[in-house]
Amino acid sequence: MDIIHLLPDSVANQIAAGEVIQRPASCLKELVENSLDAGATRIQVIVRDAGRTLLQVIDNGIGMSEMDARLAFERHATSKIREAQDLFSLRTMGFRGEALASICAVAQVEMTTRRAEDETGTLIEIHGSDVVRQEPCVCPVGTNIKVSNLFFNVPVRRKFLKTDQTELRNLLTEFYHIVLVYPKVNFTFVHNDEIILELPSGTEKQRIEAIFGNPKRNVYTSAFVEVNTETELVSIRGFVVKPENATRKAEQYFFVNGRYMRHPYFQKAVLTAYSGMLTADYQPSFFIYFDINPESIDVNIHPTKTEIKFADEQAIFQILMASVREALGKFTLAPTIDFDTRGAIDIPAPSTEHVSRPQVAVDPTYNPFHTRGTIYPDKTPQKWESLYEAPQSSRNIDIPEFRDAEMPLWQYNGKYIFVPGEEGLTMIHQHRAHVTVLYHRFLDQMTHAQGASQQLLFPEVISLSPDDMVLIEQITGDLRAIGFDLEQLSPDSYSIQGVPAQMADQSPVPVLQQIIEKVRSRGADTQSEWREQIALSLAQSTAIPLGKSLNEQEMRQIVGDLMQLPSHRLTPDGKTIVSLLTNEEIEKKF
Repeated sequence: MDIIHLLPDSVANQIAAGEVIQRPASCLKELVENSLDAGATRIQVIVRDAGRTLLQVIDNGIGMSEMDARLAFERHATSKIREAQDLFSLRTMGFRGEALASICAVAQVEMTTRRAEDETGTLIEIHGSDVVRQEPCVCPVGTNIKVSNLFFNVPVRRKFLKTDQTELRNLLTEFYHIVLVYPKVNFTFVHNDEIILELPSGTEKQRIEAIFGNPKRNVYTSAFVEVNTETELVSIRGFVVKPENATRKAEQYFFVNGRYMRHPYFQKAVLTAYSGMLTADYQPSFFIYFDINPESIDVNIHPTKTEIKFADEQAIFQILMASVREALGKFTLAPTIDFDTRGAIDIPAPSTEHVSRPQVAVDPTYNPFHTRGTIYPDKTPQKWESLYEAPQSSRNIDIPEFRDAEMPLWQYNGKYIFVPGEEGLTMIHQHRAHVTVLYHRFLDQMTHAQGASQQLLFPEVISLSPDDMVLIEQITGDLRAIGFDLEQLSPDSYSIQGVPAQMADQSPVPVLQQIIEKVRSRGADTQSEWREQIALSLAQSTAIPLGKSLNEQEMRQIVGDLMQLPSHRLTPDGKTIVSLLTNEEIEKKF
């Protein structure tokens, strides 16, 4: 009995849809890219319920004939390529001919389209790969495609979609990937009848400012310097942020031949160019556009087309790194590197100006292993950091209980609290201990809505990008429960009228920005997840800073509060709080 058989087209399309259409954002990407390939100069995206109920794309492109409109929904039907060799000279966004077939396999699709030379257009309606109707219609030039009830026939896939706020953020992220590389095209994004983004035609810098900054003041892009390098191998242009304007929240985008891409190797090239210029935990924002011969890249290695292979990755790495350093060199002390027309790198000749040789005093008799004299905490050559970070393995560390108020304890170097015990000397990282105490306190306040709010004499305004506005709407309830008093002023700003009492004199804007960034970067989709990130971020912002001197009462309060927690050995993000220097380890040092 034969057991191998061909799958029906409807089943094959649903299987293909599993790779191509993973969520509403995937659908948006495919439809908008088709509009761009059709030469559209005006594209409108209309979304309802984050794409679950409706995702509509309207363009003024060239439109399709009646035959093309029907054929466009067949698998592997495309106008972009004709033979395999065409894959190596791609300039269009799409080329596989899978997107529309995959979308209509898992949704209810209605499309109207008309060419300029046609008097009437074509209407096609398809539900789950089945053509419901096809007829002439009156419609403007271009294409209008509605995708309704995504995954209506794949309930398992629909069940695994995230919350509306999360899916809307994913839609906006995918939208950014496209609009940033097509600044000459007018884009509009509407969600639940509210205009989220309206982007007129302009320059790349204006488009970046419109999305991430303030279009009226150009505050965001004023922190950038321009990158512009031409070689025979590749042309690189774009913008990188000045080192002093780097932040913990970095917008990092690569584009090649009009297509967004992820490329960790090239990201390393940019970060290498910033070597020695950034403080810890800060990242540079950049928007870099590559123009390269299509035969030198392969975009056909992943269904999303965001992973791209380059034939000369190492050479481009060097050119990119040098290009960024050259741009930064105009505003910093970084050396500049130029290129000739063949893409070769020229190292600038050494300066003929006399530079005095640095003088370093060296004591040849110094021996760090024979330090004599009384050892005080501020004169000990051994660094305590290496002790408290030491792996604890199976050692069970408990903080000695304060059986009486006379138990001695002291502070070292403004960082650690030392508590003597029977087994040895317990060391507590005071900042991490306080972070952990506050973390649990803030979580409890959000759970029971008991956070105390301190009203600001002069309210502050925080301006946010569209996706951050979506995110803050999602977490506003918990922010208010913890003590923030927020009032929306406009579609892209909030007024901060009150803050948690623990914030004292801190500026609320950077604290709130850090909370938003932590929630986004950790991909917190459920309330419990984003509450943890809110509590951790706020605790890190309001905890006692490193280097602060504490009196005995303050030290006892921190240690006492830490002892009351169910776990006091690690911070919520897994860093060591407590370390024990045993009596045996102390004896060995003498």
